[in-house]
Amino acid sequence: MRRWFDDLPKYADDQSWHPKGVKRCRPEIFLFWLGLPLTLLGYFTVGAVLCLALGLNQTNMNDYFAFGVWIVVDLAVIALGAGAFFTSFLNYVVGKTELKPIVNAAVLIGFICYVGAILMLGIDIGQPIRGWFGFWHANVHSMLTEVMFCITTYAIVLTIELLPTVLDNKRISRVPEFGTMSHNLHTIMIVFAAAGTFLSFFHQGSLGGMFGVLYARPFAARGGIGIWPWTFFLFIWSAIAAGPSFTTMIVMLTEKISGRKLTTHKVKMLMGKISGSLLVSYMVVKSADTAWWAWVKLPSMGLTMDDMYHNPYGYWLMWFELGLFGWLPALMLLQKKVRESYGLLFLAMLMTCTGVALNRFIFTIQSLALPVLPFEKFYAYLPSWQEWGIASLVLGFGLLVYMLAYRYLPVFPQEPELNDD
Repeated sequence: MRRWFDDLPKYADDQSWHPKGVKRCRPEIFLFWLGLPLTLLGYFTVGAVLCLALGLNQTNMNDYFAFGVWIVVDLAVIALGAGAFFTSFLNYVVGKTELKPIVNAAVLIGFICYVGAILMLGIDIGQPIRGWFGFWHANVHSMLTEVMFCITTYAIVLTIELLPTVLDNKRISRVPEFGTMSHNLHTIMIVFAAAGTFLSFFHQGSLGGMFGVLYARPFAARGGIGIWPWTFFLFIWSAIAAGPSFTTMIVMLTEKISGRKLTTHKVKMLMGKISGSLLVSYMVVKSADTAWWAWVKLPSMGLTMDDMYHNPYGYWLMWFELGLFGWLPALMLLQKKVRESYGLLFLAMLMTCTGVALNRFIFTIQSLALPVLPFEKFYAYLPSWQEWGIASLVLGFGLLVYMLAYRYLPVFPQEPELNDD
């Protein structure tokens, strides 16, 4: 530890912090690009200060739309961040070690998604300083209590899973104590991977279950098994199908922007195959659920499909979710020729992620837009600029953390051998 302090003057050398065997851009270029996430965080700060100081009249939420764009973004990033727990589960628990080159990136992206969602929920509850009330005065009859507990504890698990990558930094690992700690964490990572799988499984499911038990909302309400509506399982299924696609898509974007190879294409193809297989099985169950809802559930309540879809939330949403961003990318990802093509693989994964985000939008916004009483009308919802500002937190925070991690941490173990530096 003393030697670490003796070397303190050398730490000003930015290059000495870079991962071993790789090149990064000059510091001035990096600082220039940091302006993008910092601008987004500035936009978030303005929106958050206005909403916290002046109240929800800064938003376009009202008695009909208790949930707005914040919750849509929250649900979307939590689903897309599922690549962290599922990839770790496959690598550490199932033993699919071919995924090892991309596990660090999956954990990093999952950490960004979950921590970003929690930070945004701090604004959503109106008084962030009282966020701990949910733990101390827990409503044990609410699925959201389970969601809150699981998301928070899983964010802690993700932090622990990310810690070895931080400790493996070229400078930090020179401290023997940190090196030993990193080694020990690697040896017990299977425990945290299993714990993360359990926690993520239940909060993904409970988010879907929350919609399924809204019996006064015929668009969302479903039957199920015991206390678990079908939406409980559909949310888990869709998350583990889209998570690997989102992780791989971010890695591919990083490769294009940086001009460097970060993982072999074989790893990306495997992630695409896993995502495609899960997406096909999800689409079979999702299509069956939609058919049962349309032909059995709605008629039993004296309603039809035409009662559920009105402009701007018309039938096009259903065809986009099930067809263009559902079945089409699922079948594309199953084709080896598609997976072998860098561009087509990226396109199919982008469509997969769009489909899951659209699913979360439909369940959150369209469920609330439909009238449930005779004197109510059909309403549409358009977020205010302050709401978009708060929603931009996830993007600004995510870009900032990802850029710093890419520059200073050994996130991609295959990078040195894939590039001639």
